[in-house]
Amino acid sequence: MSIQPAPKPALERTILDHLNTAVLLFDKDLRLLYLNPAAEMLFEISARHMIGHHALNLLPCPDHQVEERLKAALESRHPFTEREINVVAGDGRTKTVNCTVLPLHHFDAHDQVLVELAQVDRQLRITREEHLLSQHQATQALIRGLAHEIKNPLGGLRGAAQLLEQELPDPGLREYTRIIIDEADRLQDLVNRMVGPSRLPRRALVNIHNVLEHVRGLILAESPTGPRVQRDYDPSIPDFMADQDRLIQAFLNLARNAAAAAGVAGRIELRTRVLRQFTIGNRRHRLVLQAQLRDNGPGIPQEIEDRIFFPMVSGHQGGTGLGLPIAQELINQHGGLIECESRPGETTFHVYLPLETDHE
Repeated sequence: MSIQPAPKPALERTILDHLNTAVLLFDKDLRLLYLNPAAEMLFEISARHMIGHHALNLLPCPDHQVEERLKAALESRHPFTEREINVVAGDGRTKTVNCTVLPLHHFDAHDQVLVELAQVDRQLRITREEHLLSQHQATQALIRGLAHEIKNPLGGLRGAAQLLEQELPDPGLREYTRIIIDEADRLQDLVNRMVGPSRLPRRALVNIHNVLEHVRGLILAESPTGPRVQRDYDPSIPDFMADQDRLIQAFLNLARNAAAAAGVAGRIELRTRVLRQFTIGNRRHRLVLQAQLRDNGPGIPQEIEDRIFFPMVSGHQGGTGLGLPIAQELINQHGGLIECESRPGETTFHVYLPLETDHE
């Protein structure tokens, strides 16, 4: 027996159809009777394909907890709210919602349960981005302070070794002073890399696809036997003001990490899209470039996932742990941000860059 959509009075239907939150109505057997347009947008599938589906198909949860909670709500007649649960859209993407369940009891009809889903991905992302930005700014301030304290004695150490080298008659002894000088230079270079470029960005009109194609060429030259590098570009993305060399360096750091993770037999994907009315940190932008670098490697170890943008943190044996912090700093200098999502078999770095000018 097929389940028909529940009829709704005109005013009630109009109100539900214009709500921004997703509303779903289930019968006593937890079969879907009705959903509003906001729910269709949330799940990215039409009502015609969803009516009659069981709640477990729409609100998946291990151990049938959804079914148990909804049935308990019907029996007890007590509403409840669950925060930050995940639902799966039609394209397989996971979305985070706050879920409110309200049992409905009618004198002349079977009991029903109303489920309201308010998507909170954007609020969670803004909070996460603000934390990431403040974390990066604090780290950079600490590094600059340490760099200043390290460079002064390091310069004195190097100068003293040079003077001592000139006074030593034995070439064998001068070899030791040469080691001191070389190690001082190596530490100086390491500190400079941690601090990042000292000059201001030299901005000019840049095409993001020229940047990504340049990076792709470098990766293919460095690893001619693999991994494969695929492209999915949006040709409508306009040129924007940026320092091309710094963007190349930032994307190259990300691409090298992706190539190392994917391995010779792996795959990297470069993808670009335009986002409208998008927030980076606490600032809303009319147009934002989203560039994604995705690899099918083993994923970032969970114990360092929250610290990958800290200096000297690396998931690769022999890595310096400077590539990602430097990339983050270079993108931050353009008003942008890098975020990361990782699970076994797929790691994606999202690079967000404002496309509008300061005047706009």
